[in-house]
Amino acid sequence: MTETVIIFAGMPLAAYVIGATPFGLLMGKLKGVDIRSLGSGNVGATNVGRVLGARWGYLCFLLDVAKGFVPVLLAGFYIRSADGLIPPADRQAAWLIVAIAAILGHVLPFWLGFKGGKGVATGLGAVCGVWPYLTQAGLAALAIWIIVTLLSRYVSLGSIVAAAAFPVMFLVLNLIRLGDWQQVLRLWPMGVFAIVLPAVVIVRHRSNIRRLLAGTENKIGRRRAEESQISASAQ
Repeated sequence: MTETVIIFAGMPLAAYVIGATPFGLLMGKLKGVDIRSLGSGNVGATNVGRVLGARWGYLCFLLDVAKGFVPVLLAGFYIRSADGLIPPADRQAAWLIVAIAAILGHVLPFWLGFKGGKGVATGLGAVCGVWPYLTQAGLAALAIWIIVTLLSRYVSLGSIVAAAAFPVMFLVLNLIRLGDWQQVLRLWPMGVFAIVLPAVVIVRHRSNIRRLLAGTENKIGRRRAEESQISASAQ
């Protein structure tokens, strides 16, 4: 009973609280501004980089990744099988609940009235924490995000394409690693997660999709009015 409470209540609650830590907002406060009132109003790394500068954006991205990665990885040491075999479905579900809780913490943080970021960075950290079953797919999605973003100069497009590729990467890479369809099918809870999470990420980017289609989405490197606004606010 105690173990069940720890796995299905204690760990997810801790992951949610960690995921809800608003690093973007805290960085803005250090610079004397409220990040929610500038740029897109989002507390995620993209808006932090746009408003505060690239260094702050990169730092926010890494911290947002970490708050997904750390609680999920630690939970895995407790939840997964010590013998290295594929965990049973209920253990997989418990592990994924921790990942979902960390992501929900970022997307719906209680500190900010349940208005947070889009969950891309924290979602990346969370999936990489499910070692090794989702880690390789998560890193592959990261590589796709980097390539698409650099080529298109649209962060949102990179996020959308990477999210869409993630379920395919999960299937292909686990098939290569396990070498057996029957073994891959035993990962069905993670397979469901690998489909649902990208769908949520894409839905969270629906406003970006509309701007991409309209040709009004912001590109990396474009001078923004917020840069002047942040300078004026900091003086």
